[in-house]
Amino acid sequence: MLAGIDVQGITTLAAELMAFESWGGQEVPIQMHMAELYRARGLEVDAWEIDLAGLAQHPAFGAELPRERALGVVGQWGSGSGPTLILNGHVDVVPAGEQSRWTVPPFQGTIRGGRLWGRGAVDMKGSLACALSAVGAVREALSEAGLRLEGTVLLHSVVGEEDGGLGTLAAIERGHVGDAAIVLEPTQGSIAPAQAGALSFRIRIPGRAAHGAIRTEGENPIERLDLVLQALRRLETRRNDRLRHPLFVDIPVPYAICVGRVDAGVWASTVPESLVLEGRYGLGIGENVGEARRELEEAVAEAALEDAWLRANPPQVTWWGARFEPAAIPEDHPLVTTLLGAATDATGRRPPVAGMPYGADMHLLVNHGATPTVLFGPGDIRDAHAPDESVALAELEAVARTLALLILRFCRIAV
Repeated sequence: MLAGIDVQGITTLAAELMAFESWGGQEVPIQMHMAELYRARGLEVDAWEIDLAGLAQHPAFGAELPRERALGVVGQWGSGSGPTLILNGHVDVVPAGEQSRWTVPPFQGTIRGGRLWGRGAVDMKGSLACALSAVGAVREALSEAGLRLEGTVLLHSVVGEEDGGLGTLAAIERGHVGDAAIVLEPTQGSIAPAQAGALSFRIRIPGRAAHGAIRTEGENPIERLDLVLQALRRLETRRNDRLRHPLFVDIPVPYAICVGRVDAGVWASTVPESLVLEGRYGLGIGENVGEARRELEEAVAEAALEDAWLRANPPQVTWWGARFEPAAIPEDHPLVTTLLGAATDATGRRPPVAGMPYGADMHLLVNHGATPTVLFGPGDIRDAHAPDESVALAELEAVARTLALLILRFCRIAV
């Protein structure tokens, strides 16, 4: 059966998906293509129009991008009488950024030096190709042997993961849950039964506008930026010291606070009347979201007391966009142990078990879909969201082989 895992087929399919510029909420064309791919491979397909307005009322909903339409796509294979295994992957990617920083075309899969290069290679169109290859190899092997699968495999093709996870939430609300799930995020082949959480925040630092020639009569919020940044850095240190977890011991800062965007001013010779910074706020395993939010709000309020202007005009903290809760399952859960055995037998190497510091759709399946879930996939998160994104062909093959064995062992062969 493992001989049916074709690396060239994986890379060809991944490159086909990478040609879709599925960023900025433009995911409908690739989802229509995914539905056709599933049908062509003999899967039952549920493709539906997501009710965005209705889904937005769900307490776990998060999105940062405007969308007029969004499609859900789930492929199904199996008899349905045994355990159901979900393989979950997202079709959306982040923008390519400055294309001058790329040495390959970002939306064209390129093979070079034993790696697949291009936007989505690692996050996560390469993983989608692995999942489809694994299902195809198992289906072909069982068909040739006159056997069938006792359980069911669901292939989730979801949108909106990068900005909040609306696609996976929609699949859960549609009823596409199971006994276990693999979210195919890049883990370098590690098995991750825990993922940190992340929230998007916005802080507005008020100022007082004035002509630049009389700047001393204004109040410049840019000059207060460092005060807030230092408060966030102290908060990050306190939180990471307090929220220690054994699966994150090898990560220096597992629950990072990152300011990724700052905007201030409308004219070079005008003191800005406000400054707005946006960032992500890492959450620890088991942490209450409301309490975590209050901790940041209190840290900013406390920092404002150090400045006379901000004492009278305190910064405002708001929460918006993506909302990834932390999530974890026991390290000895049958999903973890079965996946460990499959990966060891498929690759000849026992993979490590470790937590991942980034937010992902695992939290929706665990916390809202009652589906035990791990993160497991090819590639390194350090190669994601960057120019010259790439993944090793050997990792794609290893993950596809592992998933094929997992399908057989978890869903079982009917007798």
